[in-house]
Amino acid sequence: MLQSLRHGIRTLCSRRIYFFMLILVPMAGAVFFLSLMHEGLPHRIPTAVVDLDHSQMSRSVTRSLSATQLIDITERKESYADAISSLKAGEIYGFFYIPQDFEKNALGGNHPTLSFVTNMSIYVPGTLAYKGFKTQAVTTNGGLLTAVLQQSGAEAALGLSSGSMMPLNVNANLMGNPWMNYSVYLSQSFLAGLIALLAMVMTVFSITEEIKWHTSPEWLASSRGSMALAIFGKIFPQTVILTVMGWGMLAVMFCYLYFPFHCPAWHMLLAMFLLVASSQAFAIVVAEIVPNVRLSLIVVSLVSILAFSVAGFSFPVEKMYGPIGIFAYILPIRYYFLIYIDQALNGLPLYYSRVYYIVMLGMLLLPLAGLARLRKRCLDPVYVP
Repeated sequence: MLQSLRHGIRTLCSRRIYFFMLILVPMAGAVFFLSLMHEGLPHRIPTAVVDLDHSQMSRSVTRSLSATQLIDITERKESYADAISSLKAGEIYGFFYIPQDFEKNALGGNHPTLSFVTNMSIYVPGTLAYKGFKTQAVTTNGGLLTAVLQQSGAEAALGLSSGSMMPLNVNANLMGNPWMNYSVYLSQSFLAGLIALLAMVMTVFSITEEIKWHTSPEWLASSRGSMALAIFGKIFPQTVILTVMGWGMLAVMFCYLYFPFHCPAWHMLLAMFLLVASSQAFAIVVAEIVPNVRLSLIVVSLVSILAFSVAGFSFPVEKMYGPIGIFAYILPIRYYFLIYIDQALNGLPLYYSRVYYIVMLGMLLLPLAGLARLRKRCLDPVYVP
């Protein structure tokens, strides 16, 4: 085992790609995602207003839009065509359209139409612009109803007040993430997915490059012919490095950025270690089936990228098509994500997450089935480009 470990450490120190992929990329990814989402949610989305009425009421609507936290009125257009051109050019992400004679029709009870257009091809800013526009449209509708009732005298006759226009009080209880901070959800998912991606890519690369360069017999000899010890010696130093990098990311998020954390620290530390180890086990299985550098890298890269979509980060697995939903449960990142939700965000007892830990532990045994096949290929390395 010691000889195999020395061989693995020498391999790490022999090529700069290991330093780049195991240390620099995780650090750069953490800085990028955590600084990009440091406010929790993008604010002040560039938008425009098309005001064809130029009345006191339309100017009031425009001022209310400008005061909205999500929207920044950067342009004022004089026609629908000009606003559409700016939207297509990417200068704005949406615009609010106030038609001609808006105030006249509103006070006359003719039900004018307020319109807004958003660019949903760029999902996050488009959605936020839509949310801001929708809120303003609903608020304006309530204000217009109050103004019409006041003008007609119905408000006094019916005993209505401005407060009675919304008779229900809403008591919102937001669990896990009461600040609605997108970074609490997205940064944890993306950074954990990045760690899993690097673990898979570097595992198959370090194993299959031995076969490519015909050094696998020497590698196997360093462990006295034991394929299991050879893999352990090569992969374990990478496990340590990526686990430490993952723990550092968790420390920054929970101790410096104060993400919600409602469980003992070792729950998440163990989950990160198992994420790295089980991702490496998954990659070893791929290397056993496809002992080729190019093909195995393609497979693990594709699987890792798809994990962001099918692991339940952005869409519930229960609502996916059956085959896609089943695929989600063979990915280690899926179980880490469930542990994070249950433990860090909701603070459930460890008993309710026990299955997720057990599944990731069970994944560590999967490579045992293909060790004989990989050993045979290492003893007789034939590289197929």
